[in-house]
Amino acid sequence: MSQAANDTAISLRVLADLSQISADAWDACANPPDFAYNPFIAHAFLSALQDSGSATADTGWLGQHLVLEDAAGAVQAVMPLYLKNHSQGEYIFDYGWADAFHRAGGRYYPKLLSAVPFTPAGGRRLLVKPGPDAETHETNLLAGALTLMEKLDASSLHINFLPEDEWRRLGDKGLLRRTDQQFHWLNEGYGSFDDFLASLASRKRKNLKKERARALENSIEVEWLTGSDLTEAHWDAFFHFYMDTGNRKWGTPYLTRPFFSLVQERMAEQTLLIMARREGRYIAGALNFIGGDTLYGRNWGCMEDHPFLHFELCYYQAIDFAIARGLARVEAGAQGTHKLARGYAPHHIYSAHHIAHEGLRDAVAHYLDGERDYVDREIEVLGRHTPFRRPQN
Repeated sequence: MSQAANDTAISLRVLADLSQISADAWDACANPPDFAYNPFIAHAFLSALQDSGSATADTGWLGQHLVLEDAAGAVQAVMPLYLKNHSQGEYIFDYGWADAFHRAGGRYYPKLLSAVPFTPAGGRRLLVKPGPDAETHETNLLAGALTLMEKLDASSLHINFLPEDEWRRLGDKGLLRRTDQQFHWLNEGYGSFDDFLASLASRKRKNLKKERARALENSIEVEWLTGSDLTEAHWDAFFHFYMDTGNRKWGTPYLTRPFFSLVQERMAEQTLLIMARREGRYIAGALNFIGGDTLYGRNWGCMEDHPFLHFELCYYQAIDFAIARGLARVEAGAQGTHKLARGYAPHHIYSAHHIAHEGLRDAVAHYLDGERDYVDREIEVLGRHTPFRRPQN
């Protein structure tokens, strides 16, 4: 696959395996200097998903990653892409579109997806190295993805959890724009958790204090583990929690045990495991990843039920860590209006979509017009119910 852009020869390659590109070449596009580091688009994270057997052709995630090179063979842009025969593990839900198209006699799968498997966290998807030709490279990368969609006879191209500016540019290029909402905590320059509490209304502040005290009853202790403090024994314990909780709530969990070992090997300094211990043994844990300005909460599991322990490990300890590290925000994952009372406010999330079939595309476009309005209204209403003190008139 090759094209010309502004009289400068460029080429596009499709990689089924991330070992076909060096981590340095990928990361120069994904996390260049002066950009806030995003752990999920790093070569280390994506290759850990692949090499552990978590996101592979066998699990319905066939790598079709795009690499754009200039005339000298230097990598200028990359794009994580997967050919999928299902919509599991995405958190931007299109099951209704697939079902409607199937009932109308169409074939929705396979589809082409740019996203981080099993990870509802925002980040760039058209990963272009900064420079004077960045806009051109982004245009060619999108054109390459659409061409690949046609070559693979896929029904559609979906780009999930992208930043607002990228979402707007893709909309200007003809992709359908979709929104949803998540709850994020913002650090307003707090020096401590007590400073954060002081920003809350009195009754809400008292409720949070009570929840934190209840969570740590029964001599429960909490540990932060990152970098060299992480061991295989910690991952053994956490994987047990992850599997038990996942099996009870969602069916078979997505991540394999080797994934966690590869994360420790490749990105331990960007990994935070918050573990709860009682009577000398671990009973619960929450997995987070550390970005340049954001803490991302990802997975939780437990083997004992204790009141508010989930809130303590996943939300309050995450706030504590973000304040200690000077991080600007905590993104605590998908869904959960219960986060609102804990200081996590609603924020837009964005996705962009190209659908080849004109009839389905028109129907989805009409649906998205109404859905965006609904999301805007929902965020506005939810935003009125945050626990923060109201300004005095």
